[in-house]
Amino acid sequence: MTHKSQSVAYPYFVVSLLLFGLQVLMGLWLATNYFTTIPQSIVDAFPFSTARAFHTNLLVLWLLLGFMGATYYLVPEETNSELYSPKLALVQLGLLAVTGVVALVGFVFGWTQGRPLLEIPRPLDFLVVIGALMFLFNVGMTIIKAKRWTMTQGSLLAGLFFLAILYLFGIPFYRNLSVDWYYWWWVVHLWVEGAWELIAAAMTAYMLMKLTGVERKVVEKWLYVELGLFLFTGIAGTGHHYYWLGAPKYWLAVGGIFSALEPFPILLMVYDTWRDIKHRKEPMRPKLTWVYLVGGVILHFVGAGLFGFAHTLPQINYYTHGSQVTVSHGHLAFYGAYVLLNLTFYYFAIPRIKGFPGFEYDEKTGHTGFWLTALGVLGMSLAFAVAGVLQTYLERVQGQPYMLAAQPIRFWMFIAFVHGLVVVAGVFLTIKHLLTLKPAPSPASA
Repeated sequence: MTHKSQSVAYPYFVVSLLLFGLQVLMGLWLATNYFTTIPQSIVDAFPFSTARAFHTNLLVLWLLLGFMGATYYLVPEETNSELYSPKLALVQLGLLAVTGVVALVGFVFGWTQGRPLLEIPRPLDFLVVIGALMFLFNVGMTIIKAKRWTMTQGSLLAGLFFLAILYLFGIPFYRNLSVDWYYWWWVVHLWVEGAWELIAAAMTAYMLMKLTGVERKVVEKWLYVELGLFLFTGIAGTGHHYYWLGAPKYWLAVGGIFSALEPFPILLMVYDTWRDIKHRKEPMRPKLTWVYLVGGVILHFVGAGLFGFAHTLPQINYYTHGSQVTVSHGHLAFYGAYVLLNLTFYYFAIPRIKGFPGFEYDEKTGHTGFWLTALGVLGMSLAFAVAGVLQTYLERVQGQPYMLAAQPIRFWMFIAFVHGLVVVAGVFLTIKHLLTLKPAPSPASA
């Protein structure tokens, strides 16, 4: 850590990790609902829809806080100046964390907009907007005052600005449901495959420069190419969400073609990472940080690229839309693309914030946490995929009612639950490891 204000990132990491733990517990509870009959008294007090709102909104909140913390660590180093206002960053964290807690309590009492992923009530939306403006002001002023501009921070700032603007389209409720869902996808899809990709590319490029010692101009040249491809395919690829909501027919062709191209920039990222490793000047240490970085790139390609491509064409999506096939794609894609990215950054930044010698740490428990979580998510996603194919056949080909078709898939949802237990164990081990991270033992004591 070269600037004192970078330490403001640490509270963001801590809060986001605690929310991550709560999110996976909610996921386990949701899986239970699919293979066993929950007593009605519990369903009345804590319905499935409320638990799902907890699970999905916690995911968005902790990932966003992770991105923001990473930005507060990254920007001072990129601009070679202290953060404009560390106090404002802490106030912003408090505001967003309290807003999140109030939203969760509100869900329990039915205070919700009712739209999946955007359940947060409108008055709280305005607090989120205030928090986003505080964040953009703080980061923007740091860059303006430093008068030092890099491609990496440009990509990061563009992603964060894009993210804030898109959120505004999800605040109003449109009386025409087709229009409402149209803009709902602007937030949900364009966040994930537009704004977040810009942020992810910047964070990955920054860590590769620091970990490999590769020259900035080499990494940033590839950053331009990847960003261009991500935006080209990601924005037009939104069309695969417009197939069945009443949008014009041309979206079938636009969505089908550009969605099919979406795996290519991810594949390029895989190649880019392999090329950086091949030409690295420094040894791959700490090994666990590299395991997370490479694991994230591979699972990003499998989850977002391959699993996404498998049901993105309209001829297939007509049958699989909204089934457990989508759940399978969503879980592996989010885990590979963004969960592992945030955790990689935590393992990169925390040893630097704590001033560990050589930025190396005791890795042993972390490896166990990584493999438990990764294999658990992979097994869970495969179980969802099998359940989804079965569900699609029974419901959409044979025309069976939902509740009747739900019976045969119970076994596969139980398999998903068992893998979920492994995920929870891995996540809690990882959280404990990160929050109690210790310097690597000296060679003499090892």
